[in-house]
Amino acid sequence: MAIADVTVVGGGIFGLAIAWECGRRGARVRLIERERIGAGSSGGIVGALAPHVPEQWNPKKQFQLESLLMAQDFWDGVAATGCVDPGYARLGRLQPVADDAALALAKDRAHGAEALWQGRADWRLVRAEAYPGWAPESPTGWLIEDTLSARLHPRHAAAALVAAIRAKGGAVEVGAADPAPGPVIWATGAPGLAELSAALGRPVGAGVKGQAALFACAAADRPQLFADGLHIVPHADGTVAVGSTSERDFEDGRVVDDRLEPLIDKARALCPALADAAVIERWAGVRPRSKSRAPMLGRWPERAGQFIANGGFKIGFGMAPKVAEVMADLVLEGRDTIPAGFRVEDNL
Repeated sequence: MAIADVTVVGGGIFGLAIAWECGRRGARVRLIERERIGAGSSGGIVGALAPHVPEQWNPKKQFQLESLLMAQDFWDGVAATGCVDPGYARLGRLQPVADDAALALAKDRAHGAEALWQGRADWRLVRAEAYPGWAPESPTGWLIEDTLSARLHPRHAAAALVAAIRAKGGAVEVGAADPAPGPVIWATGAPGLAELSAALGRPVGAGVKGQAALFACAAADRPQLFADGLHIVPHADGTVAVGSTSERDFEDGRVVDDRLEPLIDKARALCPALADAAVIERWAGVRPRSKSRAPMLGRWPERAGQFIANGGFKIGFGMAPKVAEVMADLVLEGRDTIPAGFRVEDNL
């Protein structure tokens, strides 16, 4: 058993990112994963890192903004340390504009982004013909383009984090293992939410199933698309991911079923480049959704020296750099920088 200053339980994006950040700050880190790295939704294929709309601002939106703005340096550091490419690129996102009302709203949001995004990213309108053969048809002829959205490949990102943690001298152990004495951070995804609910005697969240598809399509330099509720995300390896469903009623979260096929058909109709592209993988997994819908971070109630980082749901990869920062602040330095609405007690 490795000697550690901090033990992280869970090999998903929150656990891996926190372990990396703690190791980067000089702590001896031990990460334990019971099954396999990315066993839950962090082993998926989509990897859309996209912001909330720039209006009705709140702490959750601010936290996510800060995390997205940190992402380039975060992932560059991971790649440089472990020599594994996480597939990160900030290439923006396009959304079709449905009608005049949506066009007016988009213009208002552009002003909001100018004020709120610190001049470090834009929310703007571009003509649809600027992206021939890629962008969905837009009834108004306009697209919203934001330059804050980014992508990464979830599986490549997980592998990059494992390599970086080990390069810093941390231990990554897969299989049955118990935490050693000392601080323990539980980042155990949907199963962890169920265990935490049982331990506290009240529901604090649950798993939501998602299904996604992977197309063979070389579009590595293209922005991601968001249209009709669907994310279309090009990766650097010659694939395009499409997802995902949100299913609360399911028997087996890892089984792909016929609820995915309408998404595949919709993607082909929306994106000209996917019309004849082959589907090379269909994926299903369960994402951890906290009661508050925000990440659930902080001390485990009534368990001294134990902490929780859970509830990434659909935005876990986008939130991971900032989640790692505030959890390392808390566990290593005793500084509580977790914003209101993100605390464990907000879900009780």
